[in-house]
Amino acid sequence: MPAFLYRVARADGTTVEGRIEGEDEQAARMQLEGQGLLVFSLQRHGAWPAFLDVRLWVRRTVPLHEFLVFNQEFLALVKAGLPILKVWDLLIERAQRPAFQATLRTVRQDIRDGAAMAEALSCHPGNFSDLYIASVRAGEQSGNLPEVLQRYIAYLKLIIGLRQKMMKALAYPAFLVVVGAAVVVFLLTYVLPVFSAVYGDSAMSLPPATKALIVLVNALQANLVPAGAAVVCLVVAMRLWVRTQAGRVVWDRTLLALPLIGEALINHHTIQFSRTLATVLAAGTPLVNALQIVRGAVSNRFLAAGLDRTTERVREGGTLAAALGEVRAVPKLALEMIAVGEETGSLETMLRDVAELYEGDLDQRLNQLTTWIEPTLLLFMGLTVGVIVIIMYLPIFQMAGTIR
Repeated sequence: MPAFLYRVARADGTTVEGRIEGEDEQAARMQLEGQGLLVFSLQRHGAWPAFLDVRLWVRRTVPLHEFLVFNQEFLALVKAGLPILKVWDLLIERAQRPAFQATLRTVRQDIRDGAAMAEALSCHPGNFSDLYIASVRAGEQSGNLPEVLQRYIAYLKLIIGLRQKMMKALAYPAFLVVVGAAVVVFLLTYVLPVFSAVYGDSAMSLPPATKALIVLVNALQANLVPAGAAVVCLVVAMRLWVRTQAGRVVWDRTLLALPLIGEALINHHTIQFSRTLATVLAAGTPLVNALQIVRGAVSNRFLAAGLDRTTERVREGGTLAAALGEVRAVPKLALEMIAVGEETGSLETMLRDVAELYEGDLDQRLNQLTTWIEPTLLLFMGLTVGVIVIIMYLPIFQMAGTIR
């Protein structure tokens, strides 16, 4: 019988990971939910070696911008007053990805069989996040699904905008690195061998720097296949390690500790946490349950582990601001604003204010990063190419000096 690895939350809020057997994923999920557990993730175990598992390399979730379009269509159809099954029929027709279309068909069938919409969605955590499922559940229970969907769409637009800011800040530096590396590879693999052949035919005495560069390039070319295989193995091993729970926590913690970049990432995750928690609280979810949902929505696993401790402190009667202070990755000003929000009973509003404040701060930091990174990369690439060119031409300069 197939085995599945799971991560679930108990009724007291504690998170548990383990292994369960079932005929299929649906049967395993039903076993866990029958025990009163909230399933965060469920993956088949033991079918293939990890590095052969295609799921490691293929995107399983719908891109955010497509999911935004899906929800905008969902909202429009619900507002039109169509029967819920008709709504899902139209959504299935408009879905462009075959895998997502198959998921929607399964959801529609579960709804037709009598399941609540949120319950049907929860069977597909790869496509629907805990936050989305909680939002839909709140809309069903309150009878105000359009308003909940509208709130989630607004949240999704803000998160997409935040990601675009991060990608835009990194795009040009990444382009400079790729172009610079391509120029260096061209010089070393095509231009330098031509110069080396010319110098060899002339039997001239080469400067030490030129000799060293030629020896280095020849050694790299002679060991190109082993070196390439070693790099591929290193990348695969690194990817597999990062996908483990311990490896991902160490990797995410290291990223937060990096100079300049770490500060920008902390601001990014502060915005992500604040926006998500405010959205969940606006749906009427109690704080402890909201923190459990936010924990699954936070992409940094080091911060997610800290939120586990935060949830326990709040459950024991502590304040959210004091509990978040123990994570040591939340800015002090954000903690003070959250404390004020708790004292005045306006936590949801204050969380939105925190997100807006740090969005402005993140814009400033990203501008500073791009301002410094771009000229630094240009200078580094220019020096690298210049040194290689000078080393290649040293014998010619030497010969010109001898003729004089």
